[in-house]
Amino acid sequence: MKVTNIRTGKLWSLASFLLMTVPLSIAQNTASKVMAADMPQALGAPYEQLQWQTMFPEMGRDSPQLSILRVDPKTGTTQLMIRTPKNMHTPLHWHSANETHTVIFGTAIFGHEGKLMHLGPGGFNYMPAKMQHEAWTSDGAVLFITVDGAWDVNWVGNPPSKSDLGQKPPISPK
Repeated sequence: MKVTNIRTGKLWSLASFLLMTVPLSIAQNTASKVMAADMPQALGAPYEQLQWQTMFPEMGRDSPQLSILRVDPKTGTTQLMIRTPKNMHTPLHWHSANETHTVIFGTAIFGHEGKLMHLGPGGFNYMPAKMQHEAWTSDGAVLFITVDGAWDVNWVGNPPSKSDLGQKPPISPK
């Protein structure tokens, strides 16, 4: 079993969910243009002004995209959004910190510990730190994710590739 660990400040993959290869430092710089995460004030930005980064360049226009909304400079707590233009499968992975997902648009199905969790708009789930999980998202899905520490992605196998596009979840979990 191969585990790849990609941490803040290095090239990292996810999301999806949900998630992909993005230099976190670039994503953080982009986020600071939209919302200054290190300023002790209220923050906000319209969806249309979010800065999106391609997560898997080899997927071209079909790649999920990531927008880092805020990173707490003291704790690393991160809020981000991921959007997927196509149905896709995000292979088995885990994160060092607890992670929550809230579906904004579309659908997402999370597989973990032999269970599938089907979520539509407004649906929410929580994944404890280091819990292995995978996800399937619909065309046009948008997810809001909060991680209670620095966001990383640790792939159990390989990160998503073009072969994960169009994948639907199994009738029962893997």
